[in-house]
Order: sequence, then structure tokens, then C-alpha cells
Amino acid sequence: MRKYLIFLVVPAVFLIDRLTKILIVQNVDYLASINITSFFSIVHARNYGGAFSLLSQHPYAKYIFTFLPLAIIGVLVYVILAYHFEFSKKFSLVCILSGAIGNIYDRLTQGYVVDFLDFYYSRYHWPAFNVADISISFGICLWLYVELINYIRTSKEKRAGDG
Repeated sequence: MRKYLIFLVVPAVFLIDRLTKILIVQNVDYLASINITSFFSIVHARNYGGAFSLLSQHPYAKYIFTFLPLAIIGVLVYVILAYHFEFSKKFSLVCILSGAIGNIYDRLTQGYVVDFLDFYYSRYHWPAFNVADISISFGICLWLYVELINYIRTSKEKRAGDG
């Protein structure tokens, strides 16, 4: 039972993602912007493509970004359940899974993903994103960080053993 507790992250991220997207859709007109600071706005954007609207104009984008995430979700669930990882790695995979589920829900129900967090400098905008994207990005960064720390630790132990 304990090994499944980590999956409680999934509904937590999913609910926060859904609630924030619902708030945006109900309260911010499509393509409208609410300036919060000189570098951050709340917007109502629709992403028909992948990360950063990648391939959004491609005729097969709808299919690619529906079926590929479904496959990734399946593989992540399998890997998380079938393999033993240290907690931080398992948590990072669950964060990626949570974000993927949040975005695929939008894609399956609406045909696009609602994005609303817009950071910018002057005229230069980072592509708008949402809570699910944050979860995916956090999971990827955590995995890379853990791998880097493990590599450094292993390298130090090897050098200590050689010397």
C-alpha cells in the first residue's frame, strides 16, 4: 500500500490544474491579458500543439499530441510500478505523469490545452504555460538534478578509491 501513496500527487496536481484552467476560462476572455507586474500577466491562450505550441499548425498535431502523451502516460505508470527507484526519482516521474494527465485531459475534452501564465520582458514573451506544465518541468528538472548529484557522488567515491 505504501508504494502507491506517492500517486496521491496525481489528483492533487490534476485538481489544481483543472481549477486554475476553469477560473481562467470563466473569468478571462480568450486572448485577453491581465497585467500583474511589469514582467508577468495572466492570459487566456489555447495551445493546439506540443510544448511551447510546437507544431501547432501541423495537420497531424492533434493526433501526435493526443496519442504520444497517452503512450507516455502508460509507460510512466508501468515504469513507476515495475521498477524500484529512490524516492526523489519516483517523485519526479509522478510529477511528470501528473502534468501529462492534466494536459491530455484538456486535449481529449477540448482539442487544445489552456495556458495562462505569461512571463515576458518588453516585447519578448516566454510561451504561456499552466500548472500541468510546471509539474512536468519540475519533474524533469528534479530527475536531472538527482542524476547529476548521483554522478558527482559516484565520481568522488571512485577518485577516493583510486587514490
